[in-house]
Amino acid sequence: MTPTVPHGTPVTVRMFTQRFSSTPLGARLARQLALYRLHRWNIPYGTVASDNAALLVAELAANAVTHGRVTGRDFELALTLCGEPAFPGPAPGTDTGPGRLLRIDVTDLRGECRPPGPGTLPAPDASAVGGRGLMLVEALADRWEILDRLPTGKTVRAELTLPH
Repeated sequence: MTPTVPHGTPVTVRMFTQRFSSTPLGARLARQLALYRLHRWNIPYGTVASDNAALLVAELAANAVTHGRVTGRDFELALTLCGEPAFPGPAPGTDTGPGRLLRIDVTDLRGECRPPGPGTLPAPDASAVGGRGLMLVEALADRWEILDRLPTGKTVRAELTLPH
């Protein structure tokens, strides 16, 4: 899931990483701080890109708090925006490419508690109250995967391709 950027095209990579308490308050704060950071990166509040990213962060953070919680340990949110032009307009002799890539990583310490991966999500029981969150991730994200975190834990990564 590595973005491709034409050789010689200068780009800016923006990164944000923060740990949050493994509580519902921590999950809510992660979503709010992600929205603020995206707004500062010129992905304004209320846009489709901002709203989709907020839903992905909210779902992944809620899962980390609910299913990946280790008492006294935090979960981590990392946002990476790749492919941002280093200057306005295309560089001479290059194209602007397919767009920017927003990568959302949520890491917790419960590596043994892995959800089903992309394309393998079981249909939830119609009477179940929960169990639909990763279906939302699968529907909104262009790509998503589950990565091992060494020495312990896991990272759930979701990616969105954003227009320039």
